[in-house]
Amino acid sequence: MKIGVIGSGEVGQTLGTAFLAEGHDVMLGTRDPEKDAVKKWKNENPKGQTGTFDATARFGELLILCVAGGGAASAVQQAGVGNFSGKVVIDTTNPIAGPPPETGVLQFFTEQNSSLMEKIQDLIPDANVVKAFNSVGNLMMYKPQLPGGVPTMFICGNSTAAKTTVTDILTSFGWETEDMGVAAAARAIEPLCMLWCIPGFLHNRWNHAFKLLKP
Repeated sequence: MKIGVIGSGEVGQTLGTAFLAEGHDVMLGTRDPEKDAVKKWKNENPKGQTGTFDATARFGELLILCVAGGGAASAVQQAGVGNFSGKVVIDTTNPIAGPPPETGVLQFFTEQNSSLMEKIQDLIPDANVVKAFNSVGNLMMYKPQLPGGVPTMFICGNSTAAKTTVTDILTSFGWETEDMGVAAAARAIEPLCMLWCIPGFLHNRWNHAFKLLKP
């Protein structure tokens, strides 16, 4: 597939490189194509392309939103709402607020009975948004090797077909997938970011992932 990665930070670069490794065509989208980090990624991934958010959203058959949660709405607007129409959109974002964590616990700018994913889906109603990759660090997103076995990625979204597409991607990336239902389930999945980050902030331990144990 043609994969458009909207966001050129560590998550976007990691996922862009991973999709290239799986044989997909990738464009890494950025607000500033002249940014040193973007040029470095392109040099290290010569088969990859770079472009603006708008060009990337037009390029991708499947899009990945990899920006800071506070900038998600503006990134969608810059990419062009119409460019998302009919496409699967993997939403990796978390609604992390500006203040630093308190005793290792991040603050969110969403209310308990809402989620950033639902707001994003409302912005692009003709897209099929699927929450994924938000509950683990970028270093563990592709082919994680953990002594406890294959980790679990929790996903949700309103389109069953879109979730099947994302499940296939996650399988190829070395994950098992647990479908938690419709977009409202992001209200529970997004706070997993808080939980995942606590060992990192308190003990500088960032090499873990969640595992759902089932009978």
